[in-house]
Amino acid sequence: MKTNWGAAFQIAAVYVGTVVGAGFATGREIVEFFSRFGFIGLIGILMSGYILIFQGSKLMRISARIGAKSYQEFNEYLFGKILGTIINLLMLVMLLGVCAVMLSGAGAVFDEQLGVSKNIGLVITIGLSVLVMLVGIKGLFAVNTFVVPMMIAFSFMLMILSMKLPNFMDQLLYIPFAEDGWKSVVAPFSYTAFNLALAQAVLVPVASEIKDDQTVKWGGILGGIALTVILLSSHFTLVMLPNVELYKIPMAVIMKNLASGFYWIFILIIYGEIFTSVIGNIFGLERQIKNYIRIPSMMIVTIIFAITYFISLVDYGVLLSYLYPVFGYISITFIVLLWMKPLHEG
Repeated sequence: MKTNWGAAFQIAAVYVGTVVGAGFATGREIVEFFSRFGFIGLIGILMSGYILIFQGSKLMRISARIGAKSYQEFNEYLFGKILGTIINLLMLVMLLGVCAVMLSGAGAVFDEQLGVSKNIGLVITIGLSVLVMLVGIKGLFAVNTFVVPMMIAFSFMLMILSMKLPNFMDQLLYIPFAEDGWKSVVAPFSYTAFNLALAQAVLVPVASEIKDDQTVKWGGILGGIALTVILLSSHFTLVMLPNVELYKIPMAVIMKNLASGFYWIFILIIYGEIFTSVIGNIFGLERQIKNYIRIPSMMIVTIIFAITYFISLVDYGVLLSYLYPVFGYISITFIVLLWMKPLHEG
């Protein structure tokens, strides 16, 4: 069976676009799971890369084989009917939490980088989101095809500039003291489990549409490799920032220090990445809630924004450092079962 490389690259782009959310774009998520552990974090990234490549590919290949139309169907296949329903409800809570983190990230861009109050940033982001939802979703995904490659290009540029700094190798091999050092051992599993569990919402229907096993397999592998490379390039940059944990948007701080000419473009790209993630998640949530309650879409969206707005008032760094690891630990069951499930049954 021949691989359709065009479709494989499209799947890879969707995979990358889905995982590269707000935490990834700001650098905050990479700091939380990896960079604050120094060299141990680098080993964690390589382990995460392996899981993202092979388990991401397996997730999509199984979806294509069983013809799952949504991640609800996929979870029921993986966990069984009763447990699958519980996991789907947990996913609903996780998506709500992630939406709040994204909104808080948008507020942090306004607050830390533009000197505008976080509240104004939140209101502007919600207003723009509602506008896009009224106009339609198509243009939004077009934004992603521009934002993601730009972000990758910038992360490579920053990596090259960081590698030229005098003490680069010392910083890369340094292992700082961390009180919660045990988390560095769990991080590769909780990070990948969390990202794959949430990415299902997009990856399952995409894989089912393509159907061809070889194409889906290579799409997953290429996407996983691209994500690993982006993680590594971001880590190489982040380890060069002293007290990296103190910043809500460390990548922007580094850009200001190393290539200030591109700073404003970079801020726009980070905001664009957060914005597309917010809308993608809201759409996913709205569709899922519709399965449980039959009320108009705009009413559901209003309720989601009301809940996430109040959660997002909590500091972005605090929110991300508590919610993301907890969601990661919840998702580890998902990745273990995915790993145990045979690719071809019978």
